[in-house]
Amino acid sequence: MEALSLPTISVTNSNSNTYISLSAATNYASLSSLQHRPSSSTKHFTMKKSVVLVKAENEEDFELKQVRDMAAARKRWEALLRDEKIKVLTPREAGYAVQLSNKPLLDVRPSNEHNKAWVKGSTWIPIFNVDDGLDVGTIPRKITNFAMGGWWSGMPTLSFDNLFLPKVAEKFPKDAELIVACQKGLRSLAACELLYNAGYTNLFWVQGGFDAAEEEDLVVEGSAPLKFAGIGGVSEFLGWTDQQRAAAAKEGWGYRLVFSARLIGVFFVADALFIGAQQIGRYLQEIRTH
Repeated sequence: MEALSLPTISVTNSNSNTYISLSAATNYASLSSLQHRPSSSTKHFTMKKSVVLVKAENEEDFELKQVRDMAAARKRWEALLRDEKIKVLTPREAGYAVQLSNKPLLDVRPSNEHNKAWVKGSTWIPIFNVDDGLDVGTIPRKITNFAMGGWWSGMPTLSFDNLFLPKVAEKFPKDAELIVACQKGLRSLAACELLYNAGYTNLFWVQGGFDAAEEEDLVVEGSAPLKFAGIGGVSEFLGWTDQQRAAAAKEGWGYRLVFSARLIGVFFVADALFIGAQQIGRYLQEIRTH
């Protein structure tokens, strides 16, 4: 992006005998100095001012860029679906294809979702996977992800797997009838686009992902229901996810009481921590006064 360039401006006020110099660098405006020069005296008094840096807004807002990128991706995906270059299946249709026709199902979810539940006989190759790195570039991303809602949803920091296409190529030829699925449907659609551009021509996308599947649609293995594989964090602990609310409507009050008890427990713990902090503060204050 072209840098913002500000000219050097000099302003002389003859009435007040004040000389002001404004100089500008590429991205900053700098108030460099203020000198007062009386005409009737040989004495010079120089006042040094602190340099004020004002960063120019010459970069597009990151969140706005993300929105634009997603909008562009959606247009590409809609075109692929509209032209039937990628065919659409419901979770039930995908289940029939896997169970009755032995069609391969490619699970592109990250490990935190796949390890909870998976479709029997599916092949797991994540397009994005959990980033376990602790390098200088990863730690700020982890902090940002946690602060922006990761603590609530339980979603870890993910990174694109550059070996996704080679891994798929090792398992499936490009003429294979490949069913691609993820938890909600977005990552699998992105995977379908990559696979189509790589030469795969018989792609089937599971619309809505596993979140849209009913229990009888797919044969599932793992420790949790398939719909619950994508939840986590504080929202799962308190039972405030859509999946848990739907389950509560079916299971009744017994299911709800578990999470109600957890919520009450959270309030008790928060109250105890608050009272404890007050007591510690008073104790430290007494130590200082003695």
